[in-house]
Amino acid sequence: MPLDPGSTRSLFPALSRQAVFFDNPGGTQVPWQVINRMVEYLQTTNANHGGAFQTSAASDQVLDEAHQAVADFLNAEHAQEIIFGPNMTTLTLSLSRALARDFEAGDEIVVTHLDHDANISPWLLAAEDRGCKVRWLDFDVEDCTLQIERLPELLNERTRLVAVGYASNAVGTINPIAEIVRLAHEAGAMCFVDAVQYAPHGPIDVQELDCDFLVVSAYKFFGPHVGALYGKLEILDKLRAYKVRPAPDDPPGKFETGTQNHEGMAGTLGAIEYLANLGLDHGTEYLQRFTPRFSGRRLQLKAAMATIRAYEEGLSLELIRTIQARPGTTIWGITEDKDLSWRVPTVSFTHRSRTPRQVAEFLGQHGFYVWDGNYYALAVTERLGLEEHGGMVRVGAVHYNTVEEVKRLGEVLESLV
Repeated sequence: MPLDPGSTRSLFPALSRQAVFFDNPGGTQVPWQVINRMVEYLQTTNANHGGAFQTSAASDQVLDEAHQAVADFLNAEHAQEIIFGPNMTTLTLSLSRALARDFEAGDEIVVTHLDHDANISPWLLAAEDRGCKVRWLDFDVEDCTLQIERLPELLNERTRLVAVGYASNAVGTINPIAEIVRLAHEAGAMCFVDAVQYAPHGPIDVQELDCDFLVVSAYKFFGPHVGALYGKLEILDKLRAYKVRPAPDDPPGKFETGTQNHEGMAGTLGAIEYLANLGLDHGTEYLQRFTPRFSGRRLQLKAAMATIRAYEEGLSLELIRTIQARPGTTIWGITEDKDLSWRVPTVSFTHRSRTPRQVAEFLGQHGFYVWDGNYYALAVTERLGLEEHGGMVRVGAVHYNTVEEVKRLGEVLESLV
């Protein structure tokens, strides 16, 4: 059965409010599976790690299941390759410290102007500490796509790392990650992928991408406020983590410093269980297509995310057409119908006679929740010349949003005079 937002929405208690949640790029709402998992953990298995008693053993089992669930979600080979942390930013800063131990003066790091600052500043700081050179990959301001043709000229034998986003949290652009990883590896460099913005919108396969690291945030794919990092096991094994002495010497434990957010990890397990069920209920076409390569929960998850991807292309098209039809608006990013497969339904725009904050406040007063500003994608708004004008208005849809909600948004924007 094709994706039916009506039945899906009933699983999200927050959606019963008289509001339209288009603030999803900053954090999605959660289904009952997430809430129930977190409540069950706190009621029945709330304990610290490694104890010789029942609740601690039960807690550790839930945490092991959560690691395996994220491994299934990303198609990682081993659950040991999954590291939990507070959020993507903290995980990236921590990993950058460990990687930078082996960087030398004169080594080079490549970052892009299209990224969230959490995939820029950690590498700038690492370069500053170790005397490395930073090279920047630019994007075309006309459609906000990376200038991939320029990447080879930024790479050389001194390149140690290429940091890139899977999808832009500011303008929705999806980047050709497999190609970028290949080019980085050909130069002898590692590739770090920020997949936070892409994760709720399409299937991720770290083995197929061959990336060295990839990071996501559960609260962007219908879970709680927790981050998760994938790293190739052979690299994680060799890295020296910044940790306290009694902590394990093997991944993921050596990177999961201190007591983790156990109930958040349980909620992340719930989010992935929700998506797997969605694949079973609505992904029949894709279950058949992915069967030769996947089985079990991994098959269900791939079917779910492919189903979501197909549904959301229609939302992207409706959002773009609706906003473009309103006088005074300018969309920043991909708008051509033929290129919609290269964007997620995160659409940012400016208005010629209202600041982004004024537009966001106006929409909020009418029950539409959207973001304004730079969303920590500072390099994007600076490159577009919009930072000093308040950035952009960001409308972000996910699979529980509907075309009807987009049309209502258009009606409200029409009255913005």
